[in-house]
Amino acid sequence: MIKQKNRRGDDAREKKDDFEQKLLDVARVVRVVAGGRRFSFRAVIALGDRKGTIGIGVAKGKDVSGAVEKAVNKARKSLIIVPLKGNTIPHDIYSKYGAAKLLLKPAAQGKGLVAGGVVRVICNLAGIKDISAKLISRSANKINNAKATIEAFKMLKKI
Repeated sequence: MIKQKNRRGDDAREKKDDFEQKLLDVARVVRVVAGGRRFSFRAVIALGDRKGTIGIGVAKGKDVSGAVEKAVNKARKSLIIVPLKGNTIPHDIYSKYGAAKLLLKPAAQGKGLVAGGVVRVICNLAGIKDISAKLISRSANKINNAKATIEAFKMLKKI
């Protein structure tokens, strides 16, 4: 059987992946130019397969759907694999990104996902079922909180 190739050299058939995406934040942003204000939208997307792979993407577009599509593509390019130990992380980890400070601790089996905001969504999409997370700073910036979580996952060591 001869496989058809498209321009990129991939199979012509649509690739079916099992990634879920969650919209973390949408904001209308403004750029002031000589003629007035130009509006665009910024979208923050978390993408995960609930098996230890997670990525986030931030992108802007003229409309919400365009921004979301660009953010999903960026999230696919920035996927990382989180080392898991059962349903939790292998050890405590402290992370800082911008003003966001985050502490992640492994939890006993059955304890559940004790986290709030974007940290909870990202841990859920990564497939972590038992964890205790605390945002030490009072940062309300969802992008920095999400990136601090990803940085913490990158620093984890497999034990």
